[in-house]
Amino acid sequence: MIRYVLFTSLLLASSLAQASLLTPFRNEDGSTRWQYVANFSSGVLIILLTLVVIVLFTTWRRAKRYNIELEEIRAHLEERVKDRTAKLEQEVAQHVVTTQRLQASESYIQNILNSMPLALVGMNKDGTITHWNRRAEQLSGIKAEAAISHNIWSIYPDMTVTPRHIEQALEQRKAVTLRYSQPGSYHMDITVYPLENYSEPGVVVLVDDVTRRVIAENMLIHHDKLSSMGELASAMANDINIPLQAILFDLRSFQNILDNGHLLPAENAPNADTERLHQLLQNAAENGQQVESVIRNLLQFARGRTGESQAANVIDILEHSLTQANDVLSRPDAMAFNSICIERHFESDVPQVPCYITELQQVFLGLFRHAYQALVEKAAKQDPAFTPTIKLYVGQSYDALSIRIQHNGTGLSSEEQMYLFEPYLHSGNEEQPAAGADKRLSFAYFVVTEQHGGHMAVTSDPDVGTTFHIQLELH
Repeated sequence: MIRYVLFTSLLLASSLAQASLLTPFRNEDGSTRWQYVANFSSGVLIILLTLVVIVLFTTWRRAKRYNIELEEIRAHLEERVKDRTAKLEQEVAQHVVTTQRLQASESYIQNILNSMPLALVGMNKDGTITHWNRRAEQLSGIKAEAAISHNIWSIYPDMTVTPRHIEQALEQRKAVTLRYSQPGSYHMDITVYPLENYSEPGVVVLVDDVTRRVIAENMLIHHDKLSSMGELASAMANDINIPLQAILFDLRSFQNILDNGHLLPAENAPNADTERLHQLLQNAAENGQQVESVIRNLLQFARGRTGESQAANVIDILEHSLTQANDVLSRPDAMAFNSICIERHFESDVPQVPCYITELQQVFLGLFRHAYQALVEKAAKQDPAFTPTIKLYVGQSYDALSIRIQHNGTGLSSEEQMYLFEPYLHSGNEEQPAAGADKRLSFAYFVVTEQHGGHMAVTSDPDVGTTFHIQLELH
């Protein structure tokens, strides 16, 4: 601004010096009165400087006012920044506290889910895994890191739950319950729950291992059955034994009288009819003795077990079961059991095994009956050179006792092997009894696997024969 005023003054002075404006400052003789010119220029300059000063003062006052306003705005902004910072710090502190609480709650829920004795699997509607707890890891052998975000059927094809079960739970909006079991190994209750009030449709699958409960229930049921059978066997044995003893006494008395010849005149010699009568009496006496042996076995079975397992020698139990089989297994139109060749292959110093002796006797007797029927069936088709044989093997295998009962009778087909240890009704067709129900060994399988915690299997070939495999834990 000052430069502008000075520049204007110079231009003005130059103009005054060169223009006609200097006329009032000239003398009559035409000379210029420079004193007046200087005074006039000084006055003009003073006026201009005054104007400059006024402009500068006004500008300064305005700048000062602007500075004050800027300071006020700055102070206001700083105050707002402080307030906002304080609020942000408070919000951050609350957010930290909320985050900590959420993390604590999530960790608590996670610990609860991992501590559950049930396997818990979360899935969306397509079967993609969203949660996999520790029990699921133990049952499947798959870590959660390898399972989450993967399809359940791709990483665990044996999963019992199918896509249809998930669709059913989501459509009906209620739980779907399944039962999966492997007799003698495990029993599982599986429940599929639909998720509610969740953005993405999904389900939660709970797998409950109810093996112990089912085993306890089955043992209780079978114990009740055995008790009822024992009472029935005892009543039947006592009811049959009295008239049987009377019949046997009469048969022996009649045979003694016949042997002494009291029924024949002294001059008559024994003839063919007399011999036939002797043979009939002898057969009746033998059949009566077999019935008496059956009654003894029924009475022994009726006494049942003591309620606790006891250490026993399996070889002795096998031999006793063989004795029972010799007494009770026979058919009028076929060979007797005691005519079968028995081969014994027993290891020395076989340790005793904790068991229920009566139940094991019934198991072995059932296996001998099954072998006897197969041998009789094959003997009817074979040439006279066929030798019915049962081989018995007993030996120790690590921490278990191995028992094998092998015969060379008619073997089992693949379908018969599949249903051999099942109950008397086909699964899926409970209204019709299974074919060959009299050849089933479900009771023997239950006694070995459930009551004794052992294992039982069968290998067979229709042309070679059948082998039953039993393993009993020594401890």
